[in-house]
Amino acid sequence: MYRLSIILFSLCAIIFTVMAAPIPPSKRTSHSGKGTWFEVGTGACGYTDSDSDPIVAISAQIYGSGTNCNQWIHITNTDNGYSAYGRTRDECESCSSTSLDMSPGLFEELSTLDTGEIPISWHFMSKDWSP
Repeated sequence: MYRLSIILFSLCAIIFTVMAAPIPPSKRTSHSGKGTWFEVGTGACGYTDSDSDPIVAISAQIYGSGTNCNQWIHITNTDNGYSAYGRTRDECESCSSTSLDMSPGLFEELSTLDTGEIPISWHFMSKDWSP
């Protein structure tokens, strides 16, 4: 009986130690899709911006109820390696879940407006991050 008590106590101690261990942070999810540009105005997040502001419209699937409003996104043009940061301020109804629509000013940091559409990779920055 004494041995069984020691074994159960040891087992419980091991379980509680494992449960108390910190969980490693999840890795940032990177997306690959198409980048396009649009003329900015009052976006779905409720802010009025200009074409020169670094604005991003995300797909309706990701936008959901707007929990990503004002969150910064790091975007890379995978053709030329140029990258820039844009702020989520709008919803893009016609975008696939991995594509982004950008303000002209932001798009021009990655390519020329004449290009129209570019291959991109992107990820959200942490909620409290700002350039």
